[in-house]
Amino acid sequence: MAEKLSTEPYKGVRDFYPDDWARLQAMFATIRKTLTSYGYEEYNASPLERAELYEAKTSEEIVSEQTYTFTDRGERRVTLRPEMTPTLARMVAARRRELAVPLRWFSIGNRFRYERPQKGRLREFYQCDVDLLGLSEGEADLEVIMLVKAVFDAFGAATQDYRIRLNSRPLLAAACDAAGLKGDSVRAYMRLLDKKDKMDPGAFAQAVSEITPKDPLAVIADAGSAPAVAAEKAKLLERIAQLQTRGVLNAEFDPTITRGFDYYTGVVFEAYDTNPDNPRALFGGGRYDRLVALFGGDPIPAVGFAIGDVTMGDFIASRNLPLNGETARPQLYIGTPEAGDIPGAQAFAQTLRARAGRVFVNLTEKSLGDQIKDAARRGIPLFLAYGKDELATGTVRVKQLATGQEEAFPITDLPAHLASGS
Repeated sequence: MAEKLSTEPYKGVRDFYPDDWARLQAMFATIRKTLTSYGYEEYNASPLERAELYEAKTSEEIVSEQTYTFTDRGERRVTLRPEMTPTLARMVAARRRELAVPLRWFSIGNRFRYERPQKGRLREFYQCDVDLLGLSEGEADLEVIMLVKAVFDAFGAATQDYRIRLNSRPLLAAACDAAGLKGDSVRAYMRLLDKKDKMDPGAFAQAVSEITPKDPLAVIADAGSAPAVAAEKAKLLERIAQLQTRGVLNAEFDPTITRGFDYYTGVVFEAYDTNPDNPRALFGGGRYDRLVALFGGDPIPAVGFAIGDVTMGDFIASRNLPLNGETARPQLYIGTPEAGDIPGAQAFAQTLRARAGRVFVNLTEKSLGDQIKDAARRGIPLFLAYGKDELATGTVRVKQLATGQEEAFPITDLPAHLASGS
């Protein structure tokens, strides 16, 4: 006998049964509503990209260790997208003369990274990427970070539930230069700093000493000893002060924030859950002014951030925040007393769907009692029988399965009753 196939999904990915998918869609619906209220437009692209797109400017760790890359039958090297920003840059570069900048775009879709599955991190995840292209640092950076707050607000999160930690790549570069780091040493230090939160302090200090005798973080702390560092630090602190005057009261300076991608050129930031049971970055982003220029032409300044569904879902669950519109299951189950009643019930359901909402019609020969049980099992809140008696009287009796309460309605009034949600 052949071995049975496993019912488990591939390691690090998820199956979404209807209720699971409804919750995910409800989360992204809240995010989508917030973004469009700020004038952001949604775009999308295939998850398949040429491998060289990521090799050009993405994190070395992601390219060498975390991408799903293969050779197709045409001998082309292809990668399942680990992130969206390079795709965005490619699309903008392709039509840069046709597009009216500044662009406010966002995309929601799945991403793929081959890494060890753990809490908050999977091999396939869904993400919303938000970007503002065509404006230099200043007001654009402020708007994007204010938008982070707006998304949290939309979910009902309180200011104390999360922190927005900001840093600056130019500040880090100036500190590395003041510490005497050059070339590969700078890249090695940046990769190390990006892992600092996951390391024992002693192990981090030892690793730093193997790269440089002077930790650039110490240079940032004593910015007065290096004019270039002091200038970049003052600029960042001023940006944080501006955010606070605009209502982002939990924005703070954190010199250890680096973001792992090589393309960042300005401010970088991450939003962290303050719940000790979920100590992960929820959002992350920054400014990347040179990425579009990889495809030719002048640079287009850009800033943006990403929201991952796994960490955001954990945040929503840990705070018991509501997800409005969690389910899209039917509102009404139409039962049929006899099999011959099914065609008429289907026609009646069509009139209800056109005017009111989501209607399920029984197609079996089960008894009405069993149909009521079936409706309850499916989580459908309302039930009515539709057959010869209902046609003759022009009246239906709608039963609320949660309470057992019944109410009679003229058939012609039912669409308005369903549309009202009562």
